[in-house]
Amino acid sequence: MRRLSACPADFAGPANHVMVARIPIKSSMPSAKPVLLVDGNEVPRHSLAEQLAREGAYAVVEAGSAAEARAAGDYLFAIIDAGIEDSEGLARELRGRGRPVLVLAETENDGPHHLAKPFRLGALLARLSAALGPHGADHDRAINIGPYLFQPGAKLLTGARKIRLTEKETNILKFLHSAGNAVPRETLLHEVWGYNPAVTTHTLETHIYRLRRKIEENPGEAKILLTEGGGYRLA
Repeated sequence: MRRLSACPADFAGPANHVMVARIPIKSSMPSAKPVLLVDGNEVPRHSLAEQLAREGAYAVVEAGSAAEARAAGDYLFAIIDAGIEDSEGLARELRGRGRPVLVLAETENDGPHHLAKPFRLGALLARLSAALGPHGADHDRAINIGPYLFQPGAKLLTGARKIRLTEKETNILKFLHSAGNAVPRETLLHEVWGYNPAVTTHTLETHIYRLRRKIEENPGEAKILLTEGGGYRLA
């Protein structure tokens, strides 16, 4: 798993009021989704913007303050560093406009709309993919997972046999599918169970074990639900 190249201490710095041009850092994909990144510390902000753009799915619009963010153009998702002045006020305002917002915070107890620093890039990408992924808000439509047709609304996998899923198993598969890449275990614990990433628990591993026993031909050599980089992904 990649970690942010910028030093976490620098990334958490307060707004320095540097005025920057709000020019999107474009990906190579014409369908790239616009994402607003608000951080008063220019160097780590630009570094993160470049890393997101390199993923190909996002065009990042940078802003150095809440005022610049309010003047930004169209975007589908906002990432706000908690170190800027009025970060929570800005987050509430943007959510009030119907835009999903993720606040990069110092603590690990801030809830589902916050991501604690330092964080893995994969954890941030999972949040973005879940909100802006190819399936959008249509989380209950049938999708293909390995040899199965996954019906989230019915908590069911069908194929050569019919497999009933629990709510947690359904949510694990939904989140992994929407992310499209490896998801760190702490992200899954937070998104599926609402756990603080610092909590010590084997709940996720127990559910993964049970889910593999249901869906894998040989659970000891998984080919559908894979372990990768300290997390999990679907093949």
